[in-house]
Amino acid sequence: MDAESAKYIGAGMCALSMMGASWGISKVWTTIISTVGRNPTAKKEVDIYGWAGFAAVEAVALYALVIALVMITSK
Repeated sequence: MDAESAKYIGAGMCALSMMGASWGISKVWTTIISTVGRNPTAKKEVDIYGWAGFAAVEAVALYALVIALVMITSK
C-alpha cells in the first residue's frame, strides 16, 4: 500500500465519525420531540439544551471533515 491510498483510507475512516455525528443529532432531536410531547410546558427549558447538544455533535462532524480534507490535500 502506498501513501496515496493510505490517505484515502484515513479520510474514509474520518467519514465514519460523521455517521456517528448524524446518529447523535437524530438522538438529540428525537429526545427533544419526545420530551415536549410528554410535557409541552417544558419546551423552553429543553430547547436550549437541545441546541447546545446539536452544536456539540455537529462540531465533531465538522472537525472530522476538516481532518479528512487536510489528510487528502497533504503531500
